[in-house]
Amino acid sequence: MKPIKYLIIGILFFAFLGAGIYIGFRLFSPQVIKTQVTAQVILTALRDRGFLVTQTYIFDEPVTIEKKSGSALKDFFFGQTITARGAMEANLGIDLSKVSADDIRIEGEKIVITVPKAQVFNVRLIGPLDVKNTQGILKRLLESDNGFNEAQAELSKVAEESAKRPEFIDRATESARAEIARLVGYVSQGKQVEVIVK
Repeated sequence: MKPIKYLIIGILFFAFLGAGIYIGFRLFSPQVIKTQVTAQVILTALRDRGFLVTQTYIFDEPVTIEKKSGSALKDFFFGQTITARGAMEANLGIDLSKVSADDIRIEGEKIVITVPKAQVFNVRLIGPLDVKNTQGILKRLLESDNGFNEAQAELSKVAEESAKRPEFIDRATESARAEIARLVGYVSQGKQVEVIVK
C-alpha cells in the first residue's frame, strides 16, 4: 500500500510543479509587443532627424575683391582691394522634412522610400580669417571698413559654389541613401529597404 501512496504523491507533486511552472511562465514572461510598421511610423522616424548631414567638405581657397572705377586717380583716393583666406566648412545632406507620406511605399516585405537629392545645408568659417585690406587714401579716412564681413561673405559664396559640384552632391546623396536605409532598418526590422532619389 505504501508504494502506491508514494507513487500517487509523486504524480501529484510533479503535476502541481508542472502547473505552477506553466502558470508562472504565462503570468511573468516578458510580453512581446509587435508594432505594425506603417508609412506614418517611418515618416515620423525620418522627420525626427531633420536635416541629415552626410558629407562635410573643407575649402581653403583665397578670394580677392576689387573695387575699382577704372580711373587711376579715382582709385588712388577711393579704390579698395580685399584679399582673404580662411577655411570654410560646407555640410551637405538631405532635408528629411521634405519627405512626405506619399514618398513611402510598403510592398509586403519591402519598403521603398523616395528622397530628394542632397543639397548644401550650411557653410561656415572654421578657424581664423586672414584679411588684407588695401584702401585708397580718402576711403581709409572716411570709411572704417576693414573688409572682414565682405570677405567672409565672399568666401562663403565661393565654398558653397564649390560644394555644389556634381561629384560632391552625388557622393552626399549616396551616403544619405545608405544612412536612410540603415535608419529605416531599425524601425522595420526584417524588411528590405530601398531608397530612391527623386
